[in-house]
Amino acid sequence: MPSIEERFADRLAEIEGYLDFLEGLDNAIKSGTIGSSTTDILAVSVTQQRMLYSSVYLQLYNLVEATITNCLEAVSKAALSSASWMPGDLTTELRKEWVKFMTKSNAETGPEKRLQQAIALCDHMVAALPVPGFDIEKGGGGNWDDQQIKKIVDRLGLKLNLSKDTFEGVRRVIKDDLGAMELIVSLRNKLAHGSLSFVECGQDDTAADLRNLSNRVAAYMREVVAAFVAYLSAHEYLRPERRPVVLGKI
Repeated sequence: MPSIEERFADRLAEIEGYLDFLEGLDNAIKSGTIGSSTTDILAVSVTQQRMLYSSVYLQLYNLVEATITNCLEAVSKAALSSASWMPGDLTTELRKEWVKFMTKSNAETGPEKRLQQAIALCDHMVAALPVPGFDIEKGGGGNWDDQQIKKIVDRLGLKLNLSKDTFEGVRRVIKDDLGAMELIVSLRNKLAHGSLSFVECGQDDTAADLRNLSNRVAAYMREVVAAFVAYLSAHEYLRPERRPVVLGKI
């Protein structure tokens, strides 16, 4: 199975390939190779060009949410199913996530169902069973910007130390008082809910603007992925005294 780094790289390559296409299209229109009116044999109208631009926001949001999903799956499944860790071996943060999964504490259920879930958790503890792979509640609700990502890494007790350039790049206002990640979420949701058309979404953009936006998001997400990889490699989902010794480290 591809690693979270490989999955991220593959999805980012798709977006960069699309941006190459948009930049090539821009250059062709400017040079007259492709016309910009419907009377040309091969023509791209302004409306079509704007729609092509607006889809970049959907692609970038897909990159962000898919990457976070893959990172959480790596923590909850790959890491925990690779060894027989007991509930007491987990950090306080991750043990909370396991208990939430076992008791379905965020689900709307009746008293009898909640009792059954509590008994199942009790039976698991009494039998001293190891922790199997489990799902971490993702949340986000279509709003995966850098603030939402910060909340979930804090929930896991994961250290996200962004470089100065990356932090400033993702927080710097682009338009509508929104930074890169916030802008993507805002436009993605407006497109999804029908309050903004694809033509309206792409009307103020250029291929160069979208490349710049993509570079900021890529730099941020690359550091998020690196933080998850370090978290997994160092077994930081376990209490310090239960972490395996890593060769080369004391």
